[in-house]
Amino acid sequence: MKKVAPPRARDLGLPLEGTPGKWNAITDVAGVEVGYCTLNSGDGPLKVGSGPVYTGVTAILPRGRQELPRPVWAGLYDLNGNGELTGSHWIEDAGYFISPICITNTHSVGMAHHATVGWMLEQHKDYFEQYHSWAMPVIAETYDGLLNDICGRHIKEEHVLAALDSATTGPVAEGNVGGGAGMQSYEFKGGTGTSSRVVEVQGTQYTVAALVQSNFGLRPEFSVCGVPVGQHITENAIITESSGHEQGSIVVIIATDAPLLPAQLKRLAKRGALGIGRTGTYGGHFSGDIMMAFSTANDIIMPPLGAEQPTSFNLECLNDAHCDTLYLATVQAVEESVLNAMIAAESVATIKPAGRVLEAIDHDALCRVMASYSRLRE
Repeated sequence: MKKVAPPRARDLGLPLEGTPGKWNAITDVAGVEVGYCTLNSGDGPLKVGSGPVYTGVTAILPRGRQELPRPVWAGLYDLNGNGELTGSHWIEDAGYFISPICITNTHSVGMAHHATVGWMLEQHKDYFEQYHSWAMPVIAETYDGLLNDICGRHIKEEHVLAALDSATTGPVAEGNVGGGAGMQSYEFKGGTGTSSRVVEVQGTQYTVAALVQSNFGLRPEFSVCGVPVGQHITENAIITESSGHEQGSIVVIIATDAPLLPAQLKRLAKRGALGIGRTGTYGGHFSGDIMMAFSTANDIIMPPLGAEQPTSFNLECLNDAHCDTLYLATVQAVEESVLNAMIAAESVATIKPAGRVLEAIDHDALCRVMASYSRLRE
């Protein structure tokens, strides 16, 4: 029997703004593909190296699969830098990257990097073997030790390759999938979420979309469309009851087909912080809140070192005066991505502390709170 897809934020009647694309997902940006590998095994007390295992890998191919690797223009912003995103130095310097993006748990960045290099070498043999080309993958992470034997380092090369090989366009699974498997958000079960917005600038249609690995926030902060939901649904706030400090992170990947240069994309990435801020977070010290924005426009061939080089490239860029439309769409898409991650999630037993359950947000309880503030669509 085919598994029924979980509801999304809009299905519950939450009053979210903006017009989503066909799939309301990052794959609404033409060419972008997403794949997952999810690991779920074992139960009972934590035994490092044995489990329980609840983790995974999320892979994003910004231009899908092409014969030659092509640059993707990009910009970065970290609201709080307590996290990792490899390849960031080159993106800051040059404004582009040539690789997939993989997101996993904190202790598996090295394996994800190693495996992604191998995948790139296999996909583009001539590019790397005949010329002086080098692979610098973009790998990001968030911490899943609440639910997963993170110190057991269960992510292996084959898991990363499975995520990369499974990447496709179309609807994107959310919740307890891929790198988002072991995540929490506002002390509810978190995970992977995505959303998109279609906008028009001077008669031309563009898409802005986001995918998040959501693993941040404390319950009292949680807000939905301006409603202080976390102050009404207070049960089982595991972290607040213990340390009272955030112990997660969030990775925000923003994609667009609008022609933006790296400096403009850095500014777009900053709006990701406003998107997560709409859900209530103040950006705690122990949370790495890292945003990256990329554009699939200006698709050029950049020859490898040792090949004949063109004298220049011609690039199109949107007038900054029209970027406000994209900024608003970004904030809306990131906010909805976080909510989608939480609403699609399923409850999971915790291992640190043992014997508890990280509960998914109760949809009926959420709707009752929203209705009490007259904030549900009819």
